[in-house]
Amino acid sequence: MTHVPAVASGLNRRQIVAWRNAIFVVFALPGLALASWVSRLPAARDILEVSPAQVGLLILGISAGSIMGLIASSHIVAKIGAVTTVTWGVIVTAVGILIAGLSVTLGPSFGLTFVGLMVFGAATGITDVAMNVSGAANERALGRSIMPIFHAFFSFGTMIGAGLGALAELAGIPIATHLGLAGVVMVAAMLLVRRFIQSEHVIEGNGEPVAHDDVSMTWRGRLSIWRDPRILLIGVVVLAAAFAEGSANDWLAIASVDGHGVPNETGALIFGVFVTAMTAGRLGGVFLLDKFGRVAVLRGSFMLAVIGLLTFIYVPYTPVAVIGVVLWGLGSALGFPIGMSAAADDPKTAAAKVSAVATIGYFAFLVGPPVIGLLGEYVGVLHALLIVLVLAVLGSLVAGAAREPAVPDTATRLS
Repeated sequence: MTHVPAVASGLNRRQIVAWRNAIFVVFALPGLALASWVSRLPAARDILEVSPAQVGLLILGISAGSIMGLIASSHIVAKIGAVTTVTWGVIVTAVGILIAGLSVTLGPSFGLTFVGLMVFGAATGITDVAMNVSGAANERALGRSIMPIFHAFFSFGTMIGAGLGALAELAGIPIATHLGLAGVVMVAAMLLVRRFIQSEHVIEGNGEPVAHDDVSMTWRGRLSIWRDPRILLIGVVVLAAAFAEGSANDWLAIASVDGHGVPNETGALIFGVFVTAMTAGRLGGVFLLDKFGRVAVLRGSFMLAVIGLLTFIYVPYTPVAVIGVVLWGLGSALGFPIGMSAAADDPKTAAAKVSAVATIGYFAFLVGPPVIGLLGEYVGVLHALLIVLVLAVLGSLVAGAAREPAVPDTATRLS
């Protein structure tokens, strides 16, 4: 990553730190939304009375919506800016999960639940790119690598969502009530922190918007990013990491219930173990990145994910399987944030490149759920997770594309 002194941004230390703290909150909100839904997925499956393949189709609603949102995201960010995009993205995300919750509880309606999850997915995809663009700009203002910590706050959000979901399940709170309350919290938090988030352009122009090149200013220029081989390979890294993470988000609770014979609330708690491990991995990942660099950390991460998956799938003793979940979570922690930082190395094309890399990565969420669901019909959801290993190996092989660019000798860090 190219480090830029904070003084070049036209912002003082307090403004930069307030911006950073606001982005921490923003990253947590989509995690809260996702985990709120995922933690209730086994119960939603029971209410809707659907098979594993149909659950995969339902999850496909989130993935398909995300892909549409990601494709549009760089153009939306270029038009209205990351701050406005994030604000409306979080609001519409909350609306999407509410629609899904109402469709399960008051229907039940598989079709309307699918629509709600598509809205949720589209809004989340747009929010994802905008918050990573803003996070990368704040990273440059601080002059240090903190993207994994931003993504750790996404994991904090999933931890909170998973814990509240388990409590809601135990208390018998209707899914619509649970998800509606989560949505209210999300919107209120977003409106509270919005004023602290700076424009992504302020870093490049000493506090003033700057003129960008054609790549960032036109549709054709932004689409030309897809011809960059390095960006495509970084996309494969993110694809592998997203598949490792997303397969747990979508299927870990159900795989625990069906494959290891635990009750629904325990399945939700095991998912909570996964996201807790991811959080720890992202918090500690900053130090690993400083010491070993992106490539070594990526390869080690994918190896941990493979070991963890094999343990979870093949060890029938639940406490040991949970240790596998911990390793799986640690191994899944850093691929996505490292890929986002690598894509945003050049601030002038950050939005377009982050959008392209995230779009490739989110194909894991598009293809993964139905594939695992279909395989689960024949070999069980637990053993269907073996497909994750293939992409983990591939991600390790192409990890070199995420290597840090040379840092100019004149660059300084903000301590």
